[in-house]
Amino acid sequence: MRPRYIYELSLVLFLCSLSTLSQQSNTAYQKRVLEQAELETLFSYYAQDGSNAAVTGGEGTEELTDATSTIVLRMPLNEDDILTLDAGISAYTSASSSNVDPFDSRSAGNAFQASSGASRRDVLAYFNPAYVHSSKDRNKIWSANAYVSNEYDYFSFGFGGEYTYLFNEKNTELSFNGQVYLDKWNPQYPVELRPGYSNGIIGYDPMFDAFQNNQRNSYSLGLGFSQIVSSKLQLRLGTEIIYQDGLLSTPFQRVYFADRADFFQEEFQLADNVEQLPNSRIKIPISARLNYYWNDYVVLRSFYRFYYDDWGIRSNTFQLEAPVKLGEQFTLYPNYRYYQQSAADYFYAKDVALSTYQYYTSDYDLSTYTAHQYGFGVQYKDIFTKSRFLLFGLKALNLRLAFYQRSNGLNATIVTLGASFVVDSN
Repeated sequence: MRPRYIYELSLVLFLCSLSTLSQQSNTAYQKRVLEQAELETLFSYYAQDGSNAAVTGGEGTEELTDATSTIVLRMPLNEDDILTLDAGISAYTSASSSNVDPFDSRSAGNAFQASSGASRRDVLAYFNPAYVHSSKDRNKIWSANAYVSNEYDYFSFGFGGEYTYLFNEKNTELSFNGQVYLDKWNPQYPVELRPGYSNGIIGYDPMFDAFQNNQRNSYSLGLGFSQIVSSKLQLRLGTEIIYQDGLLSTPFQRVYFADRADFFQEEFQLADNVEQLPNSRIKIPISARLNYYWNDYVVLRSFYRFYYDDWGIRSNTFQLEAPVKLGEQFTLYPNYRYYQQSAADYFYAKDVALSTYQYYTSDYDLSTYTAHQYGFGVQYKDIFTKSRFLLFGLKALNLRLAFYQRSNGLNATIVTLGASFVVDSN
């Protein structure tokens, strides 16, 4: 499984497009929820660096690059129903993951150098179909979705649904959603802990037993409330409860104990064990979005989330975006995001945890830190879809750039390029 991304868990809200009815005396024309099929393509590139790799016990290179391509096709089945097909592929190269086996390259093993072995790269592929149905009056919307993804050491299967009810002349919206993921590890342990490994070092006796349960299950229930407060102000509140059980530890993340002797092969310190975390976890995020339409050219979008889990993490997220319209076709998107979290009860820096502890990890994603993200984007909108690409008319182009800085030294750059099209019926 690829290393954890820098983005913390956020509440994902599924928004459906709504159309109004045309009123006539004896008959009513029912406008389709989606008039034409739409195609969206997205490419993103992510690069990070740091010196607290969990694969090497909290000390080592975190250099990583990831390139992701996604395609989303939305098709109207009739006036009321939409089928969405979402598929993507993500390829990454990770210096830290390469050190699952630091001795499979010509250079000496070192936590701050990447190995050239097979574990340094992986590919994730996923498929996420969804079906959305709207009632005739467009006041009730329900959806169902499925999800499947696969990479070298991790397989995920999920399914879920959502129900949305609009009332008060569509000024108020209430939504309920649920999701289930039934995942399975193909555990990849550090090379020195694998059966049959022999390095000839006298006295090296790690505290290691392979995990017996390779399943990881996640269940979530969410509630959302949206209100148009005035012609310029819109509010959305959301909360979710997530329960996970099974193998929540990452099998290839090493831990080094303060009360055990250090052993090295070449320049690499051998593991005392891999991280050990509880086999259950409860997460509760609570969020609020407030959008203010300042005028025809500027909109202020604000977001706040408080997060709690029973591992001891508390976090606060604040985000502000101010889209600025430059005429009918171009919009600029300056934005800023601040994140702060406390450490999990089981986090210890390298050589701090004791071998007598029941749970421990040196994954700095679970440490205390603050983070800042600065971003900027530009959108080009082709209102009349005059531009053509094969059988599609161009609807919009989006380019976004973000810089991420974490207080423990991890830095990242994210670039995304997206395009949306409608079927050209001419």
